[in-house]
Amino acid sequence: MSAQKLFTLEDLNFGGTNFHNLRPKNLFLTWWGDQLVRTDVEECKLIDSKTGKETLLFTLDDVNKWAGNDDNHYVRHLMNATFPYPNETLVLLGFKKSMILLDFEKKQIVWQDSISQQTCNEWNSASKATVYKEDNQLFVVDAQGNKQQLTTDGSREIVYGEAVHRNEFGIEKGTFWSPDGQRLAFYRMDQSMVTDYPQVNIFPRTAAYEPDKYPMAGMTSHEVTVGVYDIITHKTIYLKTKDVPSGAAWEACYFTNIAWSPDAKTIYMFELNRDQNDCRLVSYDAETGERLQELYRETNDKYVEPEHPILFLPWDSNLFVMQSQKDGYNHLYLYNIKGEQVAQLTKGPWVVLDVLGFNKKDKSIIIASNEKHPLQRNLYAVNLKTLKRTPLDNGEGVHRGTLSASGTQLYDKYSTPTTPNTIDAISIHNSQFTIHNLLTAPDPWNDYIVPQFESGCIKAADGVTDLYWRMVKPADFDPAKKYPTVVYVYGGPHAHNVEASWHWYSRSWETYMAQKGYIVFILDNRGSENRGREFEQATFRQLGQIEMLDQMKGVEYLKSLPYIDINRLGVHGWSYGGYMTISLMTNYPDVFKVGVAGGPVIDWQWYEVMYGERYMDTPQQNPEGYAKTSLIAKAGNLKGKLQIITGYNDKTVVPQHCLSFLDACIKAGTQPDFFAYPGEEHNMRGHASVHLHERITQYFEDYLK
Repeated sequence: MSAQKLFTLEDLNFGGTNFHNLRPKNLFLTWWGDQLVRTDVEECKLIDSKTGKETLLFTLDDVNKWAGNDDNHYVRHLMNATFPYPNETLVLLGFKKSMILLDFEKKQIVWQDSISQQTCNEWNSASKATVYKEDNQLFVVDAQGNKQQLTTDGSREIVYGEAVHRNEFGIEKGTFWSPDGQRLAFYRMDQSMVTDYPQVNIFPRTAAYEPDKYPMAGMTSHEVTVGVYDIITHKTIYLKTKDVPSGAAWEACYFTNIAWSPDAKTIYMFELNRDQNDCRLVSYDAETGERLQELYRETNDKYVEPEHPILFLPWDSNLFVMQSQKDGYNHLYLYNIKGEQVAQLTKGPWVVLDVLGFNKKDKSIIIASNEKHPLQRNLYAVNLKTLKRTPLDNGEGVHRGTLSASGTQLYDKYSTPTTPNTIDAISIHNSQFTIHNLLTAPDPWNDYIVPQFESGCIKAADGVTDLYWRMVKPADFDPAKKYPTVVYVYGGPHAHNVEASWHWYSRSWETYMAQKGYIVFILDNRGSENRGREFEQATFRQLGQIEMLDQMKGVEYLKSLPYIDINRLGVHGWSYGGYMTISLMTNYPDVFKVGVAGGPVIDWQWYEVMYGERYMDTPQQNPEGYAKTSLIAKAGNLKGKLQIITGYNDKTVVPQHCLSFLDACIKAGTQPDFFAYPGEEHNMRGHASVHLHERITQYFEDYLK
């Protein structure tokens, strides 16, 4: 029987009530040394990676029985269970009160932390110490349960132990344990000098003022220092980041990618000037905070963007691997602790996308790259002596692997444009590998009427560069008909919209629109990620301009297709895509009939320091660029129907953007529509997302169809 069901947004949207039932089947896996464990809600099972046979380790009922079955130790599920010690029968479990380390062979708790309350915490397996936040202060609980207070002046303005620099430069957290767990490096961010943005909470009877620290481009930014706490001496020192060599006309502003030496005596950190065009790798004495050595320096006439900490070789503590785009593409370099380059480990017109870790037996590094095709992500072992790269997967699609403790095993979750989810166990040895399939997920959309997904390539506006696109067509597509078409766009840095994963990486909303009779077209323009430095930096100091030229090459391609109704062309995007949507609507007002712009940047002078200044410099340095890219002066160009949507409490693209554009439209006499989500930030959360996408859809239904 042929598929008959139609999709709803409750099926397709991540906030929908049926969304999880329509996702491809998955397995939750983790490594116990080199043994693979499936962690589920109710049980943990050992998997034989060669045969796929499963052996029960313990159940949720077992765990709660052994833990005491009381409220202080109650575990709700086992999906986040981890096995931190390869040769010991110990499992780490988090629950609402604390964490426990449970011996599932002896059936008893061997360690517990009942103090840290799981708030911003990080546990170290070597010392069993936990760092956490409480009332803005930083604390450590040691293995014996002793509570140590590290700070006393923490506040909204003095922030400890959290991500800094607004999560730019690869920063995701603010605490960093040494390998032996005896010392803790942590960020201290003083943002007392940063301007408050006046966010308002409308839900109390009298709306409450809840300001957000928001440093805008060209304005005063926060100041960051790095502390190091010793859990034995209970002393804290700070890295002497101001101690640059005498006569050096250089001052670091951003500190990122903190790494420890294997012996826990030295801290390594990338330091970047505010212009973000001069980057240094610097080492510090972890006991005294003294600046030891500048090991590496990279400059660029546009910007340098350190995103990854160095990685020491497990078998040689004098050598480390560093990632850099210095030859035009992100590649791996081997350095010694004197700062001398030993070898370039990878090279070519492709990008190293990730480092999974090391295979200690083969002395190789396991990576993911798009060497095979710009839209793919494949896994390779790189031998550090011969530099030979050995493929570790089937050569198709998009692969995400996780290495075992020794690096001789990995599990690989991947999809292709036509396969939803496949999981393989892979054994690696001497440039040879064997694959055993653990899961080939059935198509969860099998009972539904599914649209047609296609992908292809056109040339950019420079006539040379390849750009990749995706197109989603109605299931009953008829080339003899003409279809209203929506261009979905993001277009900004650190993102891509097209890849060789399931349905060419299509967003579920595109399926909903195709079901309603639209064609949706998506193009990754220059400025987006994973195509090399020149591709990414083409937009420098003129955000939106090169991107629009490339998107219009996409429109030119659409015009060449007989089934595209070019008189019914719409555009939609969120965040940077919202900026692109209004840019296209106002720079090409006769091309796009309808647009929906979500959380749009309007003028880069109102965006934050780190991101804004990297791509645009400051308004003082680049007044022409800021004027050219601002949409305020374009408000009078608006002809088509435009709906602007924002989270009322957006802390990323603050409401000043869209409100200022509305003001400009009022003065210019143009008529956009506007909708706000009270209490929501940059992206709508939970079921509000279903409401949002129905609203977006309805706007095109009302004015484009």
